[in-house]
Amino acid sequence: MYDRLLSGETKLSLIGLGYVGLPIALEFAKKISVVGFDIRPDRVELMKQGIDPSNELEHEAFEGTDIKYTYDPEDLREASFHIIAVPTPVTRHNLPDLGPVLKASETVGRILKKGDYVVYESTVYPGCTEEECIPVLERYSGLKYPEEFKVGFSPERINPGDRNHTLTKIVKVTSGCDAESAENIAKTYEMIIGAGVHRASSIKVAEAAKIIENTQRDINIAFMNELSIIFNRMGISTYEVLEAAGTKWNFLKFYPGLVGGHCIGVDPYYLSYKAKAMGYHPQMIDSGRFTNDSMGAFAGKETVKKLIAAGKSPDRARVLIMGMTFKEDVTDIRNSKVIDVVNELRDFGVEVDVIDPGASPEEVKHEYGIELKPGPEGKYDAIIVAVAHKVYLDLNETFFLDLLNEKGILVDLKGIYRNKMKWLTYWSL
Repeated sequence: MYDRLLSGETKLSLIGLGYVGLPIALEFAKKISVVGFDIRPDRVELMKQGIDPSNELEHEAFEGTDIKYTYDPEDLREASFHIIAVPTPVTRHNLPDLGPVLKASETVGRILKKGDYVVYESTVYPGCTEEECIPVLERYSGLKYPEEFKVGFSPERINPGDRNHTLTKIVKVTSGCDAESAENIAKTYEMIIGAGVHRASSIKVAEAAKIIENTQRDINIAFMNELSIIFNRMGISTYEVLEAAGTKWNFLKFYPGLVGGHCIGVDPYYLSYKAKAMGYHPQMIDSGRFTNDSMGAFAGKETVKKLIAAGKSPDRARVLIMGMTFKEDVTDIRNSKVIDVVNELRDFGVEVDVIDPGASPEEVKHEYGIELKPGPEGKYDAIIVAVAHKVYLDLNETFFLDLLNEKGILVDLKGIYRNKMKWLTYWSL
């Protein structure tokens, strides 16, 4: 397979051209011929113009590439090595939603040929590829696995908004269903991954490796968030405690904050689901998820307490929230926990305005039902800086004082203004 791709005898396809799939497709398209498939025609048309709908890549990333963008599944027949990189979200009950990855498997299954490869990049629980996805490929292709087609798993490791740890600079974990496919898949990814490839011993090991990466971060951040709640009651700064503890060489440097997005805020639920299905209740994983999912409401309540302490009635107060995306310097608002802060404040009757330098007002309205303001409007009783966007980092106290009423409050959820405010009432996690 590797030789066929390199010689141009066949093509590689990428199913799902989001923040994960598009960079992979473009990197491969610098080396071999690629078919890029997405179900949304509007996104496909933008990519044909050299525009990344996710706003992660510059126009230069599209130059010098051999890639055909399409929303027609029939075009996938031109390829023999298929990479599936679609979202794996959770339901509103925090259960795995395999709908997108199973639908993508159906799409590929319908065009699958003898000898083809299918590699999954979508994060799933260990065993999902073999238990859920492969049966769909067999059903719609009429082919027998693994004799007539091969399957592998190579988890995505792209970090949205990170301009340093980019695709080619991150070691890639790869796996296959047998020794031959494992080697072909590894060599194929080695075409583009400068940092090298780690060959996992099995598909299940590769699945597990990916899911614990984000679960580990989730649990560590949950510990920081729990410390923040404790130290808040003690009246000491969490950041000062962490700064002091961080002077020891082996202290792990995590910080409190809102944990959203489609990785850290989602993946632990996949592992928890599988553990429970096997008869084990994962107490630490679930506890971490509960703590992190509660932080938006906690921040909202603490803001209300500060308003009351300042003699301001919540039902007559105005609060500005700066930042709506799930993390800094991205435009993605999916699973943003800022909405939890908004809802908590509104439950107390607070009037809330939300601004963000990059988020789409249309997407925010569709996803959360709130109107994103183009900028601050009038005076506020409190300002909550919820996301540490680069454009917010250098704001000074005068900026906030000009926007706040008397006895105004600054809530800094990321701690970016600590030790910089002299006159404002200041609080951070």
